[in-house]
Amino acid sequence: MWHMKKCKKHLKKFDQINVIPFIDIMLVLLVMVLTTATFIKQGVIPVNLPEAKAAQKEDETKEVTLYINAKGEIYFEKERVDLQQLQEKLSTIKKEQTVVLRSDKESRFQDFVSVMDVLKKLGLEQLYIVTKE
Repeated sequence: MWHMKKCKKHLKKFDQINVIPFIDIMLVLLVMVLTTATFIKQGVIPVNLPEAKAAQKEDETKEVTLYINAKGEIYFEKERVDLQQLQEKLSTIKKEQTVVLRSDKESRFQDFVSVMDVLKKLGLEQLYIVTKE
């Protein structure tokens, strides 16, 4: 009994909870969320770029799309071409240019191989073959 009475004297009773550390943590989290949300909304961090008179404006290279339909007809963008015309048109684009190939599943495999052969001959290696899931 004596031991219990002695222990009770040493225990403090908490009448209130200290919420200051909790508020500090919540404010830090709020600042992080708001900062991240601003970057996501703008897409990039805003930066004022310096100007240069000698700099050239780099032309935006868009992708080139090739189509092979079920009949084996080849299209460069939306223009129908044969293999010779396709090679001439592809020879004018840069080697870093992205080429997207959309081939019909009913087309002959030989048509696909012929187009791939032209691409390989010209050194166009940025190739995407579009499929359906």
